[in-house]
Amino acid sequence: MVEEAREGRVTREIAATLIRANEGEELSSLLEAAAHMRDELKGRFITYSKKVFIPLTNLCRDYCGYCTFRKDPGQPGAKTMSPDEVLAVVEAGSQLGCKEALFSLGDRPEALFPEMRAALSRLGHRTTLSYLEEVCERVLRETDLLPHPNPGLMGRADMERLRQSSPSMGLMLESVSDRLTGIGMAHDNAPDKRPALRLKTIEEAGRLRIPFTTGILIGIGETLDERVDSLIAIREIHERYGHVQEVIIQNFRAKPDIPMRDHPEPGLNDHLRTIAVSRLILRDMNVQAPPNLSDEQYPFLLNAGINDWGGISPLTRDYINPEKPWPQIDRLAERTAEAGFELKERLSVYPEFVRREEFFDERVLSHVRLMADEEGYARTNHNQIEC
Repeated sequence: MVEEAREGRVTREIAATLIRANEGEELSSLLEAAAHMRDELKGRFITYSKKVFIPLTNLCRDYCGYCTFRKDPGQPGAKTMSPDEVLAVVEAGSQLGCKEALFSLGDRPEALFPEMRAALSRLGHRTTLSYLEEVCERVLRETDLLPHPNPGLMGRADMERLRQSSPSMGLMLESVSDRLTGIGMAHDNAPDKRPALRLKTIEEAGRLRIPFTTGILIGIGETLDERVDSLIAIREIHERYGHVQEVIIQNFRAKPDIPMRDHPEPGLNDHLRTIAVSRLILRDMNVQAPPNLSDEQYPFLLNAGINDWGGISPLTRDYINPEKPWPQIDRLAERTAEAGFELKERLSVYPEFVRREEFFDERVLSHVRLMADEEGYARTNHNQIEC
């Protein structure tokens, strides 16, 4: 069955069998097949993006069972950044050679909190997405970093406007399981995590020709079959539009101050087999897993077929998982090399999209091409401080 998966299109039935591979020869064969496919289709380069993480606002109307990022107004740490604060972080990142400004923020907090509506009004905006558009535009116009907004659900008009300043965008699908919206489940009180709505956003991005990042979050109560269904849903959308530039296979990590604090985390083998099946389903698409969420075991993820480490910051922490620091880039390069790969820096846009004019607003395209080398990877700027 592993050989069948390597040679042709992986069906749901095959994937559902393979993702149940346990320890031993069965798992080893699966990992070997996925790694071989990665080597054939992507080579022995592992990419990453040097970024700053901008938590524009951590107010959010969703209450996911695994989230420590979101806050209510008045809670300790609740914060909406000003444009000057954003630009200060971006400029500091520029001095360290960063090229991506990743914006993460809560989903539509103004729909729930009058305090957010008042804050937006003082900033000259009615919606959080409108404010995001302003700061992305300023980052593109006033700095040498590329904005990559990851703001939750977006409508067509929102993405059309963001496309004028942002070469890429993202939204984690997480899961296609409607079960997870049930009482006591991970998405019980999270109206923006309904799978149909998230799939609609990803598909709309395809219609607009936006290089798009998505992914699944494993270990939040979904079944193995539901993981497979989520990956196949991503594949089907990408086959229609060709715009999904990256699929993240992210593992749930428990934290003491979340409702799911006692929920079991997926083990390393569970993560590895899910990554391997993702590679076999997605084939030549870019598959990523965050190294900081696997602690010192992260080089093992290479055995399952990933070809990207995601965004790594020399300046800002991972605000979604603040207890999990990113590895130092030099150390990441060393451990990647020890596994037989070469670490290469990319932009927020993957190299295969850089030369495709139809995926960019004309003004954005000029910025992307100035920052990319002839192969589409990040251009080295020796005037910046290397980290």
